[in-house]
Amino acid sequence: MPNTDKTALLRPSPEVVSMIERLIAFPTVSRDSNLGMIEWIRDYLAGMGVSSRLTYDATGKKANLFATLGKGSKPGLILSGHTDVVPVEGQAWDTDPFKATIKDGLVYGRGAADMKSFIATALALTPKFLAADLDMPLHFAFSYDEEVGCIGVQGLIKDLQELGLKPAGCIVGEPTSMQPIIAHKGIHRFRCCVTGREAHSSYTNMGVNAIEYAARIIAYIRHMADRFAQLETRDYGFTVPYTTMQTGLIRGGLASNIVPKECIFEFEARTMPGSDAGRLYKEVQDFAANLLPEMRQVEPNAQIAFEWLASAPGLNTKEHEAITQLAASLSRINTTGSVSYGTEAGLFQLAGIPTIVCGPGSIEQAHRPNEFVALEQVAQCEAFMLRLLDPMPTAF
Repeated sequence: MPNTDKTALLRPSPEVVSMIERLIAFPTVSRDSNLGMIEWIRDYLAGMGVSSRLTYDATGKKANLFATLGKGSKPGLILSGHTDVVPVEGQAWDTDPFKATIKDGLVYGRGAADMKSFIATALALTPKFLAADLDMPLHFAFSYDEEVGCIGVQGLIKDLQELGLKPAGCIVGEPTSMQPIIAHKGIHRFRCCVTGREAHSSYTNMGVNAIEYAARIIAYIRHMADRFAQLETRDYGFTVPYTTMQTGLIRGGLASNIVPKECIFEFEARTMPGSDAGRLYKEVQDFAANLLPEMRQVEPNAQIAFEWLASAPGLNTKEHEAITQLAASLSRINTTGSVSYGTEAGLFQLAGIPTIVCGPGSIEQAHRPNEFVALEQVAQCEAFMLRLLDPMPTAF
């Protein structure tokens, strides 16, 4: 078997760069369909004799893709990535965000870091994976709607469970500068709709001001956030070492001289691994319930309704686990880390699949104008995946 130690490689292969360019060209913004990219990947793999399982959303306009390379007797390893990207509107891009631009050792384009370079590397190396006599199968798991709440991957994991597949591990290729990440926070998004009563602003006592009651709930959410910041047990592996809460969107009212009938706001919690998001959600609901009697003295039909929009659990993998040791071996980086952003990794772990996060690029570039990934980072990712051609540790 050829030497696959590519630690000195500073640039990725032309095949990997070409694949990155191809994938960036698909404008897979979460609000739109990802089928162009998914179906292209399906056809690309089919051309090499690899079949894919597509799982569609309710509209039929988005899909996950799951494919298996090789037929080794071992459970196998998942290489996982999301196909959707965030919007570009309102951002000052210097280049076409959906046309990869290579300059000064960097690849610019939406999704270059988050996270099409990882997917592209896996796809470009597929011929080598197939040609090798792997002692375990490799699985590709590419999802939709990660950016809006890790939605698609939940159906993909359900598929694996229904098929009776339980891979030995999963590597989620979010941008980590190729450092193995073993812990991240959970992310939970909620919506609250406050319904009061309209009135002329000169007769405020005849109305129930939905914005003001919403503001009281928002202020309580901030109070909870301050409490976590002051009292929650710290984990200094995270940049922000405690649970956070914040309100990110609010709308309500028609005019400044009308007591507003309705106000809707959305808030989120970024919880430490193992924290109970349901408990903090209930605390907000209980606070709001105490406001209702006061509101209903004026408007009997006043309401405060909550909706849990999306949720992804935190990741908490241990240093001694086989997946951590494998990632260290593949990356040649022996130090692990924790991150404050969320990924699909916690959902794989919740399903009983040992998981870490490791991929090219920096999260600091994600979601920003002129998003980029360094070619050197992609080269490290390629070397990482080429080492999968070497004999795997016994645990795998």
